[in-house]
Amino acid sequence: MKEIRNICCIGAGYVGGPTMAVIAQKCPHITVNVVDINAQRIADWNDTDLSKLPIFEPGLAEVVAEARNRNLFYSTDIEKSIQEADAIFISVNTPTKTYGVGKGMAADLKFVELCARQIARVAKEDKIVVEKSTLPVRTAQAIRTILDATGNGAQFQVLSNPEFLAEGTAIADLYAPDRVLIGGGEDAAGQEAIQALAAVYRNWVPKENIFTTRVWSSELSKLTANAFLAQRVSSINAISALCEKTGADVDEVAKAIGMDSRIGAKFLKSSVGFGGSCFQKDILNLVYLCRHFNLPEAADYWEQVVKMNDYQKHRFAKNIIDSLFNTVSGKKIAFLGWAFKKDTNDTRESAAIYVADELLQDRAEIHVYDPKVPAEKIYADLEYLQTQKTGCHPEGSEATRDLLNRVTVHQNPYDAMKDAHAIAILTEWDEFKTYDWQKVYEEMLKPAFVFDGRNIVDKAQLEALGFEVYNIGKGK
Repeated sequence: MKEIRNICCIGAGYVGGPTMAVIAQKCPHITVNVVDINAQRIADWNDTDLSKLPIFEPGLAEVVAEARNRNLFYSTDIEKSIQEADAIFISVNTPTKTYGVGKGMAADLKFVELCARQIARVAKEDKIVVEKSTLPVRTAQAIRTILDATGNGAQFQVLSNPEFLAEGTAIADLYAPDRVLIGGGEDAAGQEAIQALAAVYRNWVPKENIFTTRVWSSELSKLTANAFLAQRVSSINAISALCEKTGADVDEVAKAIGMDSRIGAKFLKSSVGFGGSCFQKDILNLVYLCRHFNLPEAADYWEQVVKMNDYQKHRFAKNIIDSLFNTVSGKKIAFLGWAFKKDTNDTRESAAIYVADELLQDRAEIHVYDPKVPAEKIYADLEYLQTQKTGCHPEGSEATRDLLNRVTVHQNPYDAMKDAHAIAILTEWDEFKTYDWQKVYEEMLKPAFVFDGRNIVDKAQLEALGFEVYNIGKGK
């Protein structure tokens, strides 16, 4: 297998964009072409104004500025990039199916299959095809079957190279990964392909941090890693409900158990619930696989992690309604944060969407401020949720239009909070801690409530100002 000198990445999203930027920066001798069918997304990646990159990630703009148009290129010319590449990364979306067999749980692999068929049709020379998207076990075999049926005479090696970066710290994670996992075939050709890809990462990743496995172990490792992390979040959130009833403090409990070296302190931060593109999708995929292979007890176990997350979001919304005298109809509720976590503009599966929906069903007036999420994305998230719930396109639903008319997005946080009955903190943006909370209190209706879904503000300080403060997992 020859040395990788030219990479094509199909998909310019949250995985492909940052990953390829760092590879290009660290490997100036390798040409990296990031391609996507979305012309606007490619235009945004090529924009001279780096603030318009389609993804907000600390440090990403600086990486792109260094490598772009040197050895990092963004294009919609997918076929040309495939033809020129030694290695082709598939980094397209793999959402949960919303139709047919496996609806609501299985991964929808139609975009992955389209990529494989396009590669098979276009490629005339041998290629390494790398699964970068999160995929179910045995997907590599399906891709291999499609590629081998091409008839073009090209030979393909399919590798699994899942990403383990966390949004908000993606660049740091890519610079110094805990591990780079590469799964491939056990024959000589498969091992050669693994080493060719490992050689790319060895330009900056220590050799001992590059772990190679059989391809199926690599595919399953990604799903399992996300399931274990989400399980920890749901576990501490389950305890947070008990803390509120007993007068215990969930942060103290988390610190106490986290000091046990067998448990560790990470992912024990209680909150309104986890979100993002991976956790729920990957757990549901794992549930589906367990059921597919007739392992109902294992499926039920992992499904409970998702149920607990849904319960936490519902519990938070219900606490707002109960505290505001059992109704929020016509009341202004200010949302601080819409992104699923700080330092990203990604809103996929954000807790804010579901809390907002529950309050809107009770006819609340929602006023949103998020420093990085645009208004059109906030409205689109709510529209999509209504479509999933009702099966109707939002434009055809009078109820959905009425719901969205009760949502206002602000560019200034103080405007969002002025004359509000309550504030709900849904994202842990650092700037929320620095606000003039005396000014906020003076301009709110009384009693003034703060529901801190991330436990980031100083409860004692706000209560001294006159606020009624409710935290996740902290008894009154």
